[in-house]
Amino acid sequence: MASQDWVDKDFYKILGVSKDASDADVKKAYRKLARKYHPDTNPGNAAAEKTFKDISEAYSVLSSREDREQYDAIRAMGGGARFSAGGAGGQGAGFDDLFGGLFNAQRGGGGRTRSAGPQGFDASGLPPEFADLFGGGGAGFGGGGYQPPATKGTDRTASTTISFAGSIRGTTIGLREPSGEVIDVRIPAGIKDGQKVRVRGKGQQGAAGPGDLMVTVQVKPHGFFTRDGNNIRIHVPVTFPEAALGADISVPTLTGEYVKVRVPAGTPSGRTLRVKAKGVTTAKAAGDLLVTIDVTVPQKLNEEAQEAVKAFAQATSEGDPRAELAAKARL
Repeated sequence: MASQDWVDKDFYKILGVSKDASDADVKKAYRKLARKYHPDTNPGNAAAEKTFKDISEAYSVLSSREDREQYDAIRAMGGGARFSAGGAGGQGAGFDDLFGGLFNAQRGGGGRTRSAGPQGFDASGLPPEFADLFGGGGAGFGGGGYQPPATKGTDRTASTTISFAGSIRGTTIGLREPSGEVIDVRIPAGIKDGQKVRVRGKGQQGAAGPGDLMVTVQVKPHGFFTRDGNNIRIHVPVTFPEAALGADISVPTLTGEYVKVRVPAGTPSGRTLRVKAKGVTTAKAAGDLLVTIDVTVPQKLNEEAQEAVKAFAQATSEGDPRAELAAKARL
């Protein structure tokens, strides 16, 4: 700030406080105005940006005891009059000649030099104690005015299709760029159809570094296993005697191993039995294997089998499985 500015500008008026305002009053006034006029809340508003610079300049002086004392002394001595830098031949004392001693006792004969930005300001354009006004961040002010914050480049998107086995066990696929570069994408075990995988640093380049590559993963369906969340559903056929009398059957799992499943006597077709922790295993949990029983009906019977079925029908003729249909179908 030029020395003349200390005469020209009424920092008390800019902040809206009296000349005997306490440090707390100055701080409170600045906080209120900074929140109102900060460029982050007034994008593209040149008037707001200028006002913010003015209140920042005023606060930088009035918040410093030494600067405030010097400012008050200059204002009292200068009376608001403008001073020239001196006429030809050395006539007429310049402003810095009259008041130079007030600024910097250790200077080497030159005028006092002040930084272009307010004293004690960080890169956000706010004093450190006010960083909380805008989440501790924001853009700073350089000699050319408000500078927008540096941002990362935008994310790119891609998609890929993997096998059902790859989704269960995890896999790595390669995506080829137009340039010929191959980007390796690690697919974690247990990924679901439609989920996305982030590859950091493979997006568009930006001032603060590259963005990311977001890969949408499609999973091919399997002919036997069906995924339901982290559970796996399968259909297993059983014979009528197994369903009627009960049986222990072996069923396949995702790992290729078989597990024993107890089919209780009298199990109807369509009942689902649960095998704990034999579904999809992820880093957080393991699903179950859900086994739906399908009771099969023989397509061909020899004479002996036909006679056995007739005997069974005769032995169970007292039960009518359709006895309650009329009541259920009543409107």
